[in-house]
Amino acid sequence: MMLAEAVTQALNLHGNIGVGLVGGGAAIGIGLAGMGAAMATGRNPGAFGKIFTTALLAMALAEGLAMLTFFLLANK
Repeated sequence: MMLAEAVTQALNLHGNIGVGLVGGGAAIGIGLAGMGAAMATGRNPGAFGKIFTTALLAMALAEGLAMLTFFLLANK
């Protein structure tokens, strides 16, 4: 019975929890992209330009998705 109540309460969560989860997910994605770029540049310093461009694009997409989700959740 306690588990059913906990699941019901978890499904009824609203407010800023979703926004916090989105921000955390975006931060993790940006951190992973930066880590991968640093590791790739360390392995092949000559490819810095291509690696930097790809990593910057990945970070921008992660941040853009977070902003889009933030605005969708904040307007509810």
